[in-house]
Amino acid sequence: MLLDKTQKAEYLHRCYTAVDGLWFVKVQEQFGFDKALEIDAEVWKVLAKIQARKMKELAGLSDGLDGLFDGFTEKLSIDGFIFEAEKDSDGGGFTIKINKCPWFEILRNSGKAELGVTICDKVGVAEYGTWAKEFGDGISFKLKKQQCKKDDICIFVFKCKS
Repeated sequence: MLLDKTQKAEYLHRCYTAVDGLWFVKVQEQFGFDKALEIDAEVWKVLAKIQARKMKELAGLSDGLDGLFDGFTEKLSIDGFIFEAEKDSDGGGFTIKINKCPWFEILRNSGKAELGVTICDKVGVAEYGTWAKEFGDGISFKLKKQQCKKDDICIFVFKCKS
């Protein structure tokens, strides 16, 4: 065996992030930024369904806020986010405070930080909203703050709709 489990995971993670950016650039070259962003949001909706369902299967998670909390925070950890997560005292939702977003770091390091707002508003909202829906139709997602909008942190809020 050439690579240990950590190296294999690192390799796959790097490929995963690279292919996301590469296909976006190629679609943008042919069809423009707006069309590439529209297609990207649709792709991430489908990928979010796949991720959430696989997370449920692998971790034995059930539908509802508790399952979403456990699965989504695990996803963020795997993706390299630095964050704090807190459940509401009334049990009706939870808040995630993102201190470091690896996707924004990629944009910033490639000199494209200004695209972060547009991408997050379209793709991030689609992706994370889909995660919420996969754990229950009555769960909503709201993006309260964004680092790419010059906020100090990102804030994600998941709530049970009443």
